[in-house]
Amino acid sequence: MITAVLFTSCKSKMASEKYSFSKGADVGWLPQMEATGYKFYDADGAEKDCLQLLKDRGINTIRLRVWVNPNNDKASGHCSPEETVVMAVRAQKMGMRIMIDFHYSDSWADPGKQNKPAAWAKHSFPELLTDVYQHTYDVLQLLKKAGVTPQWVQVGNEIPSGMLWPEGHTDNFNQLAQLLNKGYDATKAIDPKIKVIVHLDEGNKNEKFRWFFDKATENKVQYDVIGLSYYPYWIKTDYQSTILDLENNLKDMASRYNKEVMVVEVGGDYTLVQNTKEMLEATIKAVKSVPDNKGLGVIYWEPQGEKSWSGYQLNAWLPDGKPSPALDAFKE
Repeated sequence: MITAVLFTSCKSKMASEKYSFSKGADVGWLPQMEATGYKFYDADGAEKDCLQLLKDRGINTIRLRVWVNPNNDKASGHCSPEETVVMAVRAQKMGMRIMIDFHYSDSWADPGKQNKPAAWAKHSFPELLTDVYQHTYDVLQLLKKAGVTPQWVQVGNEIPSGMLWPEGHTDNFNQLAQLLNKGYDATKAIDPKIKVIVHLDEGNKNEKFRWFFDKATENKVQYDVIGLSYYPYWIKTDYQSTILDLENNLKDMASRYNKEVMVVEVGGDYTLVQNTKEMLEATIKAVKSVPDNKGLGVIYWEPQGEKSWSGYQLNAWLPDGKPSPALDAFKE
């Protein structure tokens, strides 16, 4: 009996050690903020490393976007493979896990635009397949040489209508599937333990997710994790009217496709500190409610991107350079 209890207790401890919830921040703007002289401060006004400030608030995961051949624009450039490696090494040294987000573009890729990199613009579809594989492999190899193996790789960014338009549009789902699988194959060639994420926006909209991932199943897309964005602000409703939809969609995705799920982007109005904190708490609770530990984590998009520098309303930083108390949601 005692042996059985000890075994059960040991087994349960191992399971809990294996499952560690990710509380994350996407900080793609951080190197540019620092390069332009932006300073970060803790609550008592002492200057501090931004990543340390995030870590102090419970953040254990850093998400970094990669663009193929970006320009030097302050807000819409940088994030080159080389710059991404520098940030990944820095975050890993602080004990952070790493997620790499491949946009397969020279700048922002999202539901409204999925522009091919200029260097790939005239390539045939077979050439694009090679491009996706080689770019993914090369970036991950650069990271590996620097001592970083990411825990997750995101193949495409918010792709409800596909990526690398027009060839990879969802109108050509079979071609989109081939492109996604090239990203998957390149990732697994670097390390089969890296989990591959396919990411859509509007995580509270189950019909959108079912349509896409049913088609992905039909077309034999390979992936490990379903990534969701959740921004109540952009649909002009308070989180309380959509949080149950998010929770139900998370659970449906996990059971319908037998996949892990993760909110890879979230954000709230920086001027509504308490509301954003409560939204984050509710989002974390929703992800943790997914059965069998299939809810992996929640990542805030550009929390450090203070409004005066970025113009971004959904940051989580105060005008005096200090973290918003909204981020305390990640401590709890």
